[in-house]
Amino acid sequence: MAESTLAAFTAIWGAPADGVVRTAPADQLLDNAWKNLPSWGIVPFESLDPKWKVLTVDGQSPIRKDFDPTKYPLQINFALQSSQPSNLQTLKLPQSNRDASKLTTLIMTGTTSLVNGIAYQMEVKGIDYPARDIGDMLRQADILHVSNKTSFAPNCPPPNPAERWPRCSDPKYIQLLADVGVKVVELTGPHILDDGVGSFLYTLNLYKQNNMQTYGGGANLAEARQALLIENHGNKIAFIGCNAGEPPQPLATDFSPGVNPCDYAQLAAEIGQVRAQGYLPIVTFQYKEGYSPQVMPWQSVDFRKAADAGAVIVSGSQAHAPLQMEFYKGTFIHYGLGNFFYDQMGNQPPDPTNPNLPPQPAQRYEFIDRHVFYDGKYISTELLTAMLEDYARPRPMTTDERAAFLTAYFGYSGWLPLIPTPAPEQTPTLYPLLDFKPLPTYTPIPKGTPTP
Repeated sequence: MAESTLAAFTAIWGAPADGVVRTAPADQLLDNAWKNLPSWGIVPFESLDPKWKVLTVDGQSPIRKDFDPTKYPLQINFALQSSQPSNLQTLKLPQSNRDASKLTTLIMTGTTSLVNGIAYQMEVKGIDYPARDIGDMLRQADILHVSNKTSFAPNCPPPNPAERWPRCSDPKYIQLLADVGVKVVELTGPHILDDGVGSFLYTLNLYKQNNMQTYGGGANLAEARQALLIENHGNKIAFIGCNAGEPPQPLATDFSPGVNPCDYAQLAAEIGQVRAQGYLPIVTFQYKEGYSPQVMPWQSVDFRKAADAGAVIVSGSQAHAPLQMEFYKGTFIHYGLGNFFYDQMGNQPPDPTNPNLPPQPAQRYEFIDRHVFYDGKYISTELLTAMLEDYARPRPMTTDERAAFLTAYFGYSGWLPLIPTPAPEQTPTLYPLLDFKPLPTYTPIPKGTPTP
C-alpha cells in the first residue's frame, strides 16, 4: 500500500505487525504486485485498474451493484473542523470517493445458439430452463451482451438434438434472452444466414421489438459496420464487431445482409472515431475456430491491432472452448470466452500435433466476463465461471472447479505456473429420445413474408 494508506489505517486499526505490510509509491503499487505474486494490495477506489482483482470482503465488493458501504470494513470516514466555520461553507467536498450513480456493469458472454440440443431441452423443460442457475446474476448487469449465431424463423421446425448443424430458432425462444435482460446482441456469427435472408431480416426486427440493440451484422454492409453506441450512468461505451472466420462466411455487402467482414484498416478508423467522441470501444471478433486454450499466433496479432487502435476490451466470440487472456498496453484481451447458451458437452482430445500441450479444456467450461466502468473509465473485470449441464444449462462452478479452472487459465495466460485443468467426466450419450417424433417437412420463408 501507499504510505498515505498505511498512515490512515494505522490511525484506526493500530500499527501492523512487523514485516506484513510493504509500502511503495502509489503509481508503482500495481507493477510491484504483479512482479511479486502472490500479492495483495489496499488502494483507494479511485485508483482501481483492471489489472487489480477486487476482492470481496465480508460479502461486499465496491464494484458490484448490490454493494452496501455500511457493511464494508475497508473504509475511512473523514471530517473537517475550522476555527472559522464560515470557511467550511466554501468547500465542495464529495460525500464519498464512490458514487453509485456513476457505475456501469457490463456482462459479456460467449457463443449462443438456441438450436438442436438446447432447443430440445427448452421444449421439454421450459424456455427459461437454460437460465435457471445464472439468471439472477445476469439480471444484475446494466448491459448484458450475447453473441447469437443463428436466426429466428416463424416456421422453424421442431428441434432435433441429434442434428449437428444449426439452422434456425423458434421465435418464442427470444423470451429466454428477454428474461435475463439482454440489451446487446452481437451478429458476427457464421450461421446467421443458414435459414436464408428472410429469416435474418425477420430476426433483426424481432430484436428491435424486444428492445435489444445489435451490432456486427445488419441489412447491408454499412449497417453491419456501424458501431453500437450506448450511454449508461454517464459512461459511454461503443461495441464494434467483425467476422474473420474461415470462408465461406455470410458476409454483408453494399446490397445484401450479413456479418461485418474484418477490414483492419476500417476497424482501426472506426475505433479512432468513437474514441474521439468520448466512447470506450469494446471490439469483438468472430475468429477462426481453434480448440487449444493457447491462441494461434496470428490471432494475437489481429486482436492486438484492435488494442493498438484504442479498444479498451477485445473479446473473442468464436470460441467453443475458452482461450487464454492477456493485458496488452492497458487493454484486456480475452481471446475466447467459450460457449454460453449452447449444447456442446464434449471434451476435446489431446492435440496429436503437439504432444507437449497439456490436456485441453472441455466445451462445458464457460467464462462470463463482468466488466465495470466508472465515471467514464474502465476500472475492473470480474471473471465469472460456469459449467454447462444437460446440454443447455450453465451453472456456477463449484469452489474446487473454479479454483482448478482459473489456475489453469492463468497458467495458459503466463500469469502462473501451468497446471492443466482436469476435464469433466465425459457424457457418453446425448439424452434419451423416447418420445421424439420425426421432423416435419421444412419449408423456408417465402419471399415477401411480412416481418414482425
